[in-house]
Amino acid sequence: MNPLPFLRDNARWLAGGVLLTFFSTTGQTALVSLSAGHVREEYALSNGGWGLIYMIGTLASALSLPHLGPLVDRLPVRRLVIFVSIMLAVAAAAMALSRHVVFLVITVYLLRLFGQGMMTHTAYTATARWFSAQRGRALSVVILGHNAGDAIFTNLFVMLALSFGWRNAWFVAAAALLLALPLIASLVAVDRTPRASDPVPRIVDARDWTRGEVLRDPIFYLAMLGVMAPPFIVTVTLFHQVYLVELRGWSLEVFASAFVLLALVNSVFTIVSGQLIDRFSGISLLPFALLPLGLACLVLGFVAAPWAPFAFMALTGMSNGLSTTLFGAIWPEIYGLRHLGAIRSLVVSAGVLASAAGPGLTGYLIDIGVDYPAQIVAMGAYCLLISFVMLYVSRRVRGRTAL
Repeated sequence: MNPLPFLRDNARWLAGGVLLTFFSTTGQTALVSLSAGHVREEYALSNGGWGLIYMIGTLASALSLPHLGPLVDRLPVRRLVIFVSIMLAVAAAAMALSRHVVFLVITVYLLRLFGQGMMTHTAYTATARWFSAQRGRALSVVILGHNAGDAIFTNLFVMLALSFGWRNAWFVAAAALLLALPLIASLVAVDRTPRASDPVPRIVDARDWTRGEVLRDPIFYLAMLGVMAPPFIVTVTLFHQVYLVELRGWSLEVFASAFVLLALVNSVFTIVSGQLIDRFSGISLLPFALLPLGLACLVLGFVAAPWAPFAFMALTGMSNGLSTTLFGAIWPEIYGLRHLGAIRSLVVSAGVLASAAGPGLTGYLIDIGVDYPAQIVAMGAYCLLISFVMLYVSRRVRGRTAL
């Protein structure tokens, strides 16, 4: 199918979503962790100490998301985007200005809440509402903003930090976000409504569950076992990338360059997964989402050769391309659209909670002498095992939808 008419007819909303996910990189671990070495040195922190600070800030953001997330159901997207973008820019500037550990905790909290949390949540929820028959395709396009952020933002940040200092790099990130805000706000100012030219949906959304009903549904908690795995594992591996590079004797610049491969593979599989979701449904693909990530962890944990980061990034890109699009698309299939913002805020909160627990837990294990590569291998084994649980979830959801 020719994608050009779809892209042309929906350029406004797709571009708005892409810019939101692109600038969410400001609060993502891939960017924040690039300052880990400087932060540990200037604040005299161990791996465990920095991991604890990151865990506290991220955990606090996870607890805040269920309260802020439902705003997507009540406020115009444009108004919410302006608020979230300004707060994220403030957080980036605060990272540059921070001189005290307490202030650092607050800064991490704001970065995680408005970057990883609310900016991504707003982009995904709005896109899922704006598109029905082509929801998978639309989300796959919007998610490309993450890939672009991983490829462009991280490498520009490294170059800026090397040339002008890591604190000035954070000032540039804040300024870039504020400069882009008028364009983003204008793109999302008008909601997309269904058109006569839209294809007939092949996938029927579930009835509209309330958030209370979702919290009483056992399937939701089983699904969370899979949904929480990528943010936990990817956050851990990226957060401790400086330590891993030192451990393996690799170059940080070379490791950072592997993000380009991650972005390229991620982009390809994001587009492919969007097509597959629209054809087969998201819930049918659920059991396959974590398999490449499991293999990626086994490679990174067992292999010390210089090619290992590139193999890890390629496999992670495959898994991210599928899981990110999938975990953005399946909730209407399981719980409907009416309370999507409130329900997705629970999902995003769980993901942020997983990313909060990862650095602190693994940092503590590193400090007490637990081999870090062995920890990565254990994460890979978890992914492979939990895929069988996702198979059970998929069958249960399809069974009750058919009733």
